[in-house]
Amino acid sequence: MLIILGGLPGTGKTTIARALAKLLRAVHVRVDTIEQSIRASGAASSDVGPAGYMAAYGVAEDNLNLGHTVIADSVNGLRVTRDAWLSVAERSATPAVEVEVICSDKAEHRRRVETRVTDVEGLSKPTWKETIDRVYEDWGPRPLVIDTATKGVDEVVADLISKLESGRKSTKP
Repeated sequence: MLIILGGLPGTGKTTIARALAKLLRAVHVRVDTIEQSIRASGAASSDVGPAGYMAAYGVAEDNLNLGHTVIADSVNGLRVTRDAWLSVAERSATPAVEVEVICSDKAEHRRRVETRVTDVEGLSKPTWKETIDRVYEDWGPRPLVIDTATKGVDEVVADLISKLESGRKSTKP
């Protein structure tokens, strides 16, 4: 299965992805890490454009073809990137589920954005202004929505697993 997590910075995507990957023994593919590695290589300027996503799609597809569950972790703010993840699942003949991670409490979301530290060497986290000004297209009715505003990571992951097991998968190739 391909579990596609997306949402604005600071909503908790990576925290959820890591906990879920550990629990499911899944592969965690994080676009931030890939993009920063591309920058660090000197092969690209600070704006890596689609390169990080393209590399992530390839890594995810390789692992899906090996039979692994993959958790894709990225902002995924554009319809084109969401459709590309679904294409990865389709090419791999693997079920996919889209999960939009939100933090409905704006004050809490802002606090997270402004206080978190990076765990990827050299990666600059976006400011609150950059986060709220980001191009982020509406997901429409397809994804599961997980709100991290008032729940801890264990509860969020348990809710997500429950939804996945109940068959509320948004997309099956």
